[in-house]
Amino acid sequence: MGAQDNQFHHDVIVVGSGAAGLTTALALADKLKVLVLAKGSLTGGSTSWAQGGIAAVLDSGDTFENHIRDTMVAGGGLNRQETVESVIERAPHAIEKLVQLGVPFNTDGSEGKGALHLTREGGHSHRRIVHVADATGWAVQSALLSAAEANPNITLVPDRAAIDLITGKHEERYSGSGRVWGVYALNQKTGRVDSYTARATVLATGGAGRCYVFSTAPRGATGDGIAMAWRAGARVSNMEMMQFHPTCLYNLEVKNFLITEAVRGEGGHLKLPPGTVGEGERFMPRFDERAELAPRDIVARAMDHEIKRLGLDYVHLDISHKPPEFVREHFPMINEKLLGLGIDMTKEPIPVVPAQHYTCGGVMIDLKGRTDLPGLYAAGECTESGLHGANRLASNSLLECFVFGEAAAADILENWDNFKEPPAVRQWDSSRVSDSDEEVVIKQNWTEIRRFMWNYVGIVRTTKRLERAQHRIRLLEEEVAEYYRHFRVSTDLIELRNLLQTADLIVRSALNRHESRGLHYTLDHPETMSEAQDTILVPR
Repeated sequence: MGAQDNQFHHDVIVVGSGAAGLTTALALADKLKVLVLAKGSLTGGSTSWAQGGIAAVLDSGDTFENHIRDTMVAGGGLNRQETVESVIERAPHAIEKLVQLGVPFNTDGSEGKGALHLTREGGHSHRRIVHVADATGWAVQSALLSAAEANPNITLVPDRAAIDLITGKHEERYSGSGRVWGVYALNQKTGRVDSYTARATVLATGGAGRCYVFSTAPRGATGDGIAMAWRAGARVSNMEMMQFHPTCLYNLEVKNFLITEAVRGEGGHLKLPPGTVGEGERFMPRFDERAELAPRDIVARAMDHEIKRLGLDYVHLDISHKPPEFVREHFPMINEKLLGLGIDMTKEPIPVVPAQHYTCGGVMIDLKGRTDLPGLYAAGECTESGLHGANRLASNSLLECFVFGEAAAADILENWDNFKEPPAVRQWDSSRVSDSDEEVVIKQNWTEIRRFMWNYVGIVRTTKRLERAQHRIRLLEEEVAEYYRHFRVSTDLIELRNLLQTADLIVRSALNRHESRGLHYTLDHPETMSEAQDTILVPR
């Protein structure tokens, strides 16, 4: 096969079909033709998995100042103040738009009437989380997708794995500029690589959770957008700030099932399991006066400490002291799932372990969603906007998707006349590669990355462990690069390449931070510096 790809042109290309991507597309579609590319199914991203909710100041006793302060405290002072203020002040508007789209948020009062029901999660000083029981993400994803499918200006294309951004170096008349003109993507059904060009491109590709053995992220969270933007020349920031959710179900048959933060918010206790020293003890009060309502990094670190100290596989999360009808009403999806596994959360505790949950760092963007590269925007978990700082406050993530999706769309529309039509670009050349006869290499490398990232670059770090991880990354880089040069691309190979690139960025960032702050905790530098500074990596 030689250069036989198809070329497709739209006004704007959005890579990713979750909350950030669909919000951007819907905001653009009144005036522009938008193509949305999804790596797998249109509902395969992280948005669908979000159980908790969306934080917004909607209660009369709450204020923007409170929400801003809670966000900054959780973020260890690394947040950008103007970003935090901008996002939080736009939160009520974002909720209003979702209500208009038909998201069936829980309400107070009988028969669904009354104000929106607000719950509370760790790190929040007030009840301000709107939710759809314990399946908010799925409800939001469904509403956004229905609206996008009904819009004639939006084309939704699943089963396309983006490989690299199209920049000046891919122009037929090589310009060498850093301007982005779209993306090369693998058609997973035909095996062909196609060119998708546009005047503007938006990355909404999610996080990099699959760098780790235990993660609540979906299968496709392999840092694709972060790696592509880095290779194209964009800066990334704060990649060491990897959030670990304290409570992932410990079950050898069912991997990556999240037990929402709201279980602790509604009174769940973390306890030592039977058969251990101090069995049944609530251990969080020993670590923080806020106990189970402390921010996630503190809770995850306390759990990690107890698990390692006592040689445990898990600890218990117990809400069985609450009335059974209260538990079933608040957590119907989790209760049903656990009952299917033989656990009745209304009567007994849930075995839980910490797991990677959210990528706080990413591609650097400004308040308008602009990256360093002309023509390239980004929104959601693949970015570092300054909202989360050194640790994401619970339920601020979907909020970030809505606010920056709309901000990117607004800037594109406002400056549309300045966006030029893309030049002719080179087609993808696969004439010098062959089909792989060693798929086992991809599987082995994938497993190796996830294992050493978990052991060496996990919840608690040391310089020696980070250096060991970096050494292994260097060994794998040549191996993966050689494989990429010689064999036809597959989704697994694309993801392996991005996974390794993202792991490298995480380790380099962690080695550059000589302090402990928020999610980055290192035994070699346990103190926190007086001045908070971003870790910014600049491509060569």
